[in-house]
Amino acid sequence: METITLLLFCALLLFCLIFHLSILYALAAGLVIFLIYGRKRGFSFAELLNMCLEGIKTAGNILTTFVLIGILTALWRASGTIPAIICYASVLIRPSIFLLVCFLLNCALSFLTGTSLGTAATMGVICVSVATAMGIPAFLVGGAVLSGAYFGDRCSPVSTSALLVANLTGTNIFDNIRAMMKTAAIPFAITSALYLLIGLLIPHNGNLPDLTALFTREFRLHWVALLPAALILLLSFFRVPVKITMLGGILPALLICRFFQEWTWQDILSFSLLGYQARDTAVAGMMNGGGLLSMAKVGAIVCISSAYSGIFHRTGLLGSIRRFILLLSEKATPFCTTLLTAILAVSISCNQTLGTMLTQQLCQDTETDRQRFAIDLEDTVIIIAPLIPWSIAGATPLAAIGAPTASILFAFFLYLVPVCGLIRSFFSKKYHIAH
Repeated sequence: METITLLLFCALLLFCLIFHLSILYALAAGLVIFLIYGRKRGFSFAELLNMCLEGIKTAGNILTTFVLIGILTALWRASGTIPAIICYASVLIRPSIFLLVCFLLNCALSFLTGTSLGTAATMGVICVSVATAMGIPAFLVGGAVLSGAYFGDRCSPVSTSALLVANLTGTNIFDNIRAMMKTAAIPFAITSALYLLIGLLIPHNGNLPDLTALFTREFRLHWVALLPAALILLLSFFRVPVKITMLGGILPALLICRFFQEWTWQDILSFSLLGYQARDTAVAGMMNGGGLLSMAKVGAIVCISSAYSGIFHRTGLLGSIRRFILLLSEKATPFCTTLLTAILAVSISCNQTLGTMLTQQLCQDTETDRQRFAIDLEDTVIIIAPLIPWSIAGATPLAAIGAPTASILFAFFLYLVPVCGLIRSFFSKKYHIAH
């Protein structure tokens, strides 16, 4: 019965994928299927409801953080923080090193905002526009944007995926970030070298658009707009709790919006709820977004996925698969097992959040060290999700910047992190070294 239940859920996901329906329809239908399975196993509806609520309760902190992230990403647009970062960084752009700079700028912005889609929709869109003017192929730029966007999505203190992993594994997000920086060092260096080499070899032409002239139509560009980003970095450095850190990024942005950019309180409230809406149409194409509404879909995905987690845990639906995975980890390595499970989980779930929860549920017994398991999840499922062509984790950012699916092949950082982790895990097992 377990196999039939899981196959039916997979069929629903595939149906939504083929007919371009929201993944939420499949997740909601899947919840009904798992409730029916639980009922067949002899659990009452009251017990099953309690399982769902227990699962959702574990994601309470994440859902609160989503609210703060939605507000932060809107106010950083309205306050001119993101435009100022882009304009000050644009002086670094040269055609021959554009791919490298593109990767680094997206890394920086994704680390500050913690969102891959937000990074792609802002810095990513700008990078593709600049690349088009210079005659640089969109698939190369798309790969650099995807690599940079998921650098921060993986290890930013305000990243929803980093918070999710820390919550699922019961670990400290700042300890995780410090460990992630170590495992990302070699992949980051190799990725940077590859983009530099490719940039020096490919032909290019054209001039850089005047981004400062564009953004001054909408914002007052000044170093004061950088204060929210500087404060959030400072608070993160001192390992201030995540919610306080984000409030530290929100409050100065709110004041800058009101007294420097001269938005009304009504405007600020609207931006916080519905997202930033630029008055200039050219700026709107690059800057619109953020707000509580932008987090509604991912919040719904987390709620439903968390409800799954409660049902899976109490009904033992994944028990037989978990036992097989445990045996596999003894023959290979825990990291290798987590990587293979992550590929399958994301391929089935088509999104990063549910893929992460499934991988954690299935692989939690393969690694006794919670800190190491958290990093294994970060170096596998979080990074693998955007590499699956039909997953919304990669398809949505690429669609936002107008880059082809082939860009996935050039997202070098996303391949190098798990490959280096795999090499490190087998080396550690062979020589009995803690990785």
